[in-house]
Amino acid sequence: MSLPVLDSRARVRATLNYLIRTEKKPYSYTFDPPAGTPARFGEVNAVDGIAIRDARPFADILSLSAEGFELRAHKSAVVDFYDDQEVRDIYYVEIADLLKKATGAEKIVVFDHTIRSVPKFNEGVAGMREPVRRVHNDYTATSGPRRVRDHLDEAEAEERLKHRFLEVNVWRPIKGPLEDAPLAVCDARTIATDDLIASDLIYRDKVGETYSVSYNPAHRWYYFPKMQRDEALLIKCFDSDETSNSRFTAHTAFDDPTTPPNALPRESIEVRALVFLPAG
Repeated sequence: MSLPVLDSRARVRATLNYLIRTEKKPYSYTFDPPAGTPARFGEVNAVDGIAIRDARPFADILSLSAEGFELRAHKSAVVDFYDDQEVRDIYYVEIADLLKKATGAEKIVVFDHTIRSVPKFNEGVAGMREPVRRVHNDYTATSGPRRVRDHLDEAEAEERLKHRFLEVNVWRPIKGPLEDAPLAVCDARTIATDDLIASDLIYRDKVGETYSVSYNPAHRWYYFPKMQRDEALLIKCFDSDETSNSRFTAHTAFDDPTTPPNALPRESIEVRALVFLPAG
């Protein structure tokens, strides 16, 4: 596969946590598991010295359709991202509008969001999560279509599943510049099918499925240093088009060796949406 060279002299080298493929399916609980049951299973392969390139020099040419991610300038009217109702009433509408403009979709369904706040997680605030320092993708070939059935009525879901749709995450800092645990994204075209490891994500009421990722030296990693609150990173985590070279976009938080000791602790929000493209 011939790829255009998107390179930058500005880069850092960091450790990324991949997974080793085993006979047992990896899993992770989203809550405290039963007594005697480990919270997760998966043999980690911590790969040192991986180049993570500064994507800002060519941000204007990155796209969901090619690399699987793109950066957008986007101001939000949300005052408090920790106010769940404000996020649902204002931010969900803003993100739906952003994704329609970015993709030409005829319908957007924003269905959930996650706040990752190191300070509030350490304080034990309910619902707060830490950054995920493991290479992963949020959906699989199985769980992608399942999301459509989860969030649409049966008749509409079956009709929508006949046509192309995407699942896109929109990620942004709550406070910037973000220097602690920034997000790295992998050029989706460099991910081979054999790199993807289906993994169970266990909730109290259901079992979801995500992809963990095994190491491949062909992977090309990028990040946007010092992201601000008025920047949004769009990540295509699923594409129903099986011929697409960018169906799944792996990503992970990482420890940037250039992060200053007085950097603001990571605070970010990610919103997940179904993106239904026009039929035809």
